Amino acid sequence: MQAPALSGDLLDLGCGIKPYESLFTVNKYIGVEYYGEGETYDKQYADFFYDGKTLPFGDNSFDSVFCSEVFEHVFNLDEILTELHRVMKSKGKMLITCPFVFPEHEVPNDFARYTVFALKDMLEQKGFTVTRIIKSGSFAEVAAQLRILNYEYNIHKYVKKIPVVRSVLKYMVYGINNGWAATVGSLFKSRNQIYLSNIVLAEKK
Repeated sequence: MQAPALSGDLLDLGCGIKPYESLFTVNKYIGVEYYGEGETYDKQYADFFYDGKTLPFGDNSFDSVFCSEVFEHVFNLDEILTELHRVMKSKGKMLITCPFVFPEHEVPNDFARYTVFALKDMLEQKGFTVTRIIKSGSFAEVAAQLRILNYEYNIHKYVKKIPVVRSVLKYMVYGINNGWAATVGSLFKSRNQIYLSNIVLAEKK
């Protein structure tokens, strides 16, 4: 986990219910949210709200920024990166996660899937140095995840009112696919062109 890289006063952009707060050892943990169409999660834990363009903080306010599963929902990512750079202190660290292979969600506010090359280029253009990039999830795990999602999206609805059948199918689909992914992953080296998520650690120049 990359959480120990962040310290001081931390800004969680798109904090939701702050599910990751306990992972960080920081002086302050400030959550910011934006109200938008299609979002289904609770935002009562946010400390501040913003208009989607300008963060309500002064320049050089934060030592760290955490942004998990948010970039794919931001249409004006170029502007948001400029704002994040503005509110971060020099040498401040930013930890980002965003999906690569994942279904549409929180529609209609689901705008993009980024490669590691796109993320690195965008961050560098905005004055950040990318210090670490991790592709999370193997080829086998992606294949297993897609089969599980196919069951959840297209098959489960036909059996959800039949308790025994529903339970048996669920355990079979999850158990077989997760077991297959774990076995294949341990026996064979996987190519990383297809993966589940991006994890990026960057530093303000």
